[in-house]
Amino acid sequence: MFKKILVANRGEIACRVMRTAKKMGIATVAVYSDADARSPHVLMADEAVRLGPPPAGESYLLADLILLAARETGADCIHPGYGFLSERESFAKACAEAGIAFVGPPPKAIAAMGDKIESKKLAKAAGVNVVPGFLGEIADTEEAVRIATDIGYPVMMKASAGGGGKGMRLAYSEQDVREGFEATKREGLASFGDDRVFIEKFIESPRHIEIQVMGDQHGNIVYLGERECSIQRRHQKVVEEAPSPFVTPDMRRKMGEQAVALARAVGYYSAGTVELIVSGADTSGEGFYFLEMNTRLQVEHPVTEAITGLDLVELMIRVAYGEHLGFTQDDVTLSGWAIENRVYAEDPYRGFLPSIGRLVRYDPPASVETPYKSPSRLREGLGEGIAASDLSGTSLPQPLPQAGGELKPYVRVDDGVREGGEVSMFYDPMIAKLITWAPTREEAIDEQIAALDAFEIDGPGNNIDFVSALMQHPRFRSGNITTGFIAEEYPDGFHGAPADASLIRNFAAIAAFAATAEADRARRIDGQLGKRLRPPSDWAVKIGDAEHAVSISTDGVTVDGEEIDIALEYTPGDRVVAAQIGDEELIVRIARTRGGFKLTARGASHQARVLPAHVAPYAQHLIEKIPPDLSKFLLCPMPGLLMRLDVGVGDKVEAGQALAVVEAMKMENILRAEKAGVVKSVNAKTGDSLAVDAVILEME
Repeated sequence: MFKKILVANRGEIACRVMRTAKKMGIATVAVYSDADARSPHVLMADEAVRLGPPPAGESYLLADLILLAARETGADCIHPGYGFLSERESFAKACAEAGIAFVGPPPKAIAAMGDKIESKKLAKAAGVNVVPGFLGEIADTEEAVRIATDIGYPVMMKASAGGGGKGMRLAYSEQDVREGFEATKREGLASFGDDRVFIEKFIESPRHIEIQVMGDQHGNIVYLGERECSIQRRHQKVVEEAPSPFVTPDMRRKMGEQAVALARAVGYYSAGTVELIVSGADTSGEGFYFLEMNTRLQVEHPVTEAITGLDLVELMIRVAYGEHLGFTQDDVTLSGWAIENRVYAEDPYRGFLPSIGRLVRYDPPASVETPYKSPSRLREGLGEGIAASDLSGTSLPQPLPQAGGELKPYVRVDDGVREGGEVSMFYDPMIAKLITWAPTREEAIDEQIAALDAFEIDGPGNNIDFVSALMQHPRFRSGNITTGFIAEEYPDGFHGAPADASLIRNFAAIAAFAATAEADRARRIDGQLGKRLRPPSDWAVKIGDAEHAVSISTDGVTVDGEEIDIALEYTPGDRVVAAQIGDEELIVRIARTRGGFKLTARGASHQARVLPAHVAPYAQHLIEKIPPDLSKFLLCPMPGLLMRLDVGVGDKVEAGQALAVVEAMKMENILRAEKAGVVKSVNAKTGDSLAVDAVILEME
């Protein structure tokens, strides 16, 4: 087996690869930019090599430096992770020329599938269903408009070398094509070094299904079931699950066989994913179309690992070394259900704007590593219990999900950050991946909700409330989802998951309980309440428009005169409270605020004003502070680079008009006028690095 592996990546995927490498007894080498000098993947590795400044183009994308690092440290293989150089044919070739094994597919397969235009031609020739569209090169915007009109709207414009939701624009009209074509070219060039764009028909009510394939260098190729990745925002996956609630066994077989046929046609080995788009209205098993093949490990690979019990990274390493898979298609069994939520550094309450900064607090829920089974034991272990000592990657006492015995849900967190670290503007905004496995889909969803409630992040904005709301949404729980789910269900943006009266009442009880504990602590501190005063026990708690009278005593807790069955422990300073209220367990993140507490759970944050009952009547006399009108300013909504400024002093603008383009975390964001007016002054210029809320221009 390999002696030393260099991981040509950063963050959670670098840590993920290193965990498996260490389990296999392989020494690890990390590479890093200056922004990542103290990152967990650097500290986790046995050795680490600096590449250069923070921008990826000056560090992680420099193949020559990465190969030099491998030679100098004696690494005999390189795992590219995903993104960066993972799908660069030139990098895979350079590894081969340097005598260093590339843990991935052969260069010719990367080349064949990396070009979205050519890959569709190959897929069609291999008998795979493809989406109608124009697969040639498009010269300019005018030609793009003509092609889109011929195909028929809506259409999707895609960068030929794109991936990960970048370099994609949906167009419903000619105006959308004119606005988006050049932006798509720029994103393709900036992220992938290729500005070619193709256009294809957009399948309405689509579901995004992908098939995981795995092959070895001896011609053995299998598919490991499907994942559904239909919950997306701006073509970026947010939630992934395996298996799909939509796919039937017959569909799975047809999709899997076509995926294997495509992989075989290009001489594929290692892990790869064939992405398909499926018409949500088609249950015949025939209405699926090839989108692309990702010739690398996917972000969402943990859900496949969870339902198969296979360590895909270990398989990749063993295949790269020349080993056989050790099992066949008939040996692959899918068991239970797994769901993955991507925890992003973005603010869903402000239109999902990217957020950066220091992780003042980072405390994910307790997790375990997926209980993998080594390939050599896959066949003999099916249908029977397996002792912990027989598992290749864990000391967990529980058996593999498909190995019989008691089936216990579990939580897994894949991350590459730590408390006190920085979320940088230079890289992808993903903080962590939260994975849950359970015997059923409903249980896996409920495990997600509980784990998200316990997930603490302070500093950058995050989408924990949003993904928790998704997990609770009736439509998601029913499985009736499409790639338009978020746009359809949250057309006016996200404002927190709805909370019913019962949940608000429970929050009121928890807030009053915490206030009593805080007051009792104050009583014990000399001079805080006076020697003869007792802490208040009757409280007025206002959450939103609801106000509740809560009484805390040794006899119990009452809310609005009704006794409730509640059990919890709270010590002043606690940040997470686990309350048992009747038959329901509620995990609440709690933070002290001026006049009360901020309670966060079940996909929303609630401000609770907590006042002693005898003081509360006076609150109505407080003067409300009116926020200033900032609508005349164009403010930068997130830290980023000003790529384009479309207006100057004296220009007249209309409401909704595009005024500027800001790039943040590798994505372009168009800033528009809130109302009509005339530009009074311009405070920034193209190329400026802007802070959040920096004034770009002022109107009169």
